[in-house]
Amino acid sequence: MTKRTPGIPNAGRTESDSCGDDCGCSSGAESSASSASADVRADGGAVNVDENGQLNDLEFTEPSTGKSQDVDSPGAEPDKRVGVPEGVDLDTPEYSIRSEMNDIDTPDDKTWFMELDEAVIDADRCIQCGTCVAACPSDSIGVGDDGKPELVKMCTGCSMCWDFCPRGGMRYERQWKITGGEDNVSGAGDPITEFTAQVRDDWHENAQDGGVVTAVLSSLLDEGEIDGALVATESEEDPWKAESFLATSHEDLVENAGSFYNQTMALGNLSLDQWEHKLPEKDPEDLNLALVGTPCEIEGIRALEDFDWSKGAQTALVEAVEYRISLMCTKNFNYERLIGEQLAEKRDIYPEDIGKMDVIEGEMRVYGTDGEQIIAEDVGEFHDATLKGCDECADFTGMTSDITVGSVGSADGHSSVIVRTEQGMKAWEAAEHALEHRDLDSRKAVGKLQGWDKKKAFEALERPFDPDAPRFIDYTDHAEYYGTQVAPHDKGH
Repeated sequence: MTKRTPGIPNAGRTESDSCGDDCGCSSGAESSASSASADVRADGGAVNVDENGQLNDLEFTEPSTGKSQDVDSPGAEPDKRVGVPEGVDLDTPEYSIRSEMNDIDTPDDKTWFMELDEAVIDADRCIQCGTCVAACPSDSIGVGDDGKPELVKMCTGCSMCWDFCPRGGMRYERQWKITGGEDNVSGAGDPITEFTAQVRDDWHENAQDGGVVTAVLSSLLDEGEIDGALVATESEEDPWKAESFLATSHEDLVENAGSFYNQTMALGNLSLDQWEHKLPEKDPEDLNLALVGTPCEIEGIRALEDFDWSKGAQTALVEAVEYRISLMCTKNFNYERLIGEQLAEKRDIYPEDIGKMDVIEGEMRVYGTDGEQIIAEDVGEFHDATLKGCDECADFTGMTSDITVGSVGSADGHSSVIVRTEQGMKAWEAAEHALEHRDLDSRKAVGKLQGWDKKKAFEALERPFDPDAPRFIDYTDHAEYYGTQVAPHDKGH
């Protein structure tokens, strides 16, 4: 048996021990034989270690370049170890196992964030409601710098983000029917009552229209019905850019009154950790909140509340939402495209010059800080700045909300109020003392715009509009209607 010297990989190798020309180590019988004599001291120790055990300078053999291990020739399979000492049996998994694993199909019941990314976010159909963030039980989805959902850690393929997305797996018209019945599908629904209203006090000057939303929330806070309300506030860094804010006092609400025309990923901001400083010493199980949002955001929260699902960091605050107030909405906008491109670049109207914005009677109206109207243009002129997913929405009046508030159907300086549920009636009665109100000025105006919104949505929807179909749409069905990639995660690999 050939003696092998400890610590010297090739020492004592004979010609028969050579790996061959294709192994890449460039060692042969001659080099092995020479190393056997050169790398051994007289006392039998390695020559690169002195008698005191100190390591001398090392010399490494340069690896060969431009050569790869042969895996195709007979007997050259990569499940065979090279240079295994004689008599040693190593249990090495066969390469064929790895090959078989690579060919395993994704289970049919799994839908990944990559599907949502492919069909909604990358397709520019995301409406930035944040429902996918709230739905994710592993907290794998966050909010990117562009205000859109992004994967922040490994996706588990649980399908929740896809299922609850109002532009993905959630058939929102089915949610209308589940929430309000058959009457929600035709017309503008079947509300309990409708009003035109305005706040009695003078604090509402900075509020949108009649200041009704602020009055309702303030009254609910005063009566202890809620601990806070998730609303929109103006970014400190970017004028007229909306961000989520948890108001816990009347002063908070008045300071943040008014409307903004970009989404805040509201449902993605229902994390207790984010608002712990606003809710000191509150047991999460005892919290009660109100949520003000666009119809798609209200559809998302209602769907989440309807289901018993494994929630993540959003659990406590999703379950704490007791009052849902929807703002009438035909479209929402991308902040940079609206404020930067359409107003500043094209019309020389800069954020610091804007006192108020409104979309009313089919017009985008912008007012200066002095209250004077700067422009009133057809909202279609701003189409390039809209969120494209809004084109598919048929829910102008917030079918799944407790209360809907907007300007359509009421005189200037007043708000239209649609009370849809008993919970909404409770909120209205709490605020009624603070409001001047009468029957809704024009139900016809509300119904007309609701009908127009549905018509536009039906033209944009690639899938059937079917309130009687299952609430969740399979990704494969969606891909068939929209022509998106099936299993994009496999394609990416």
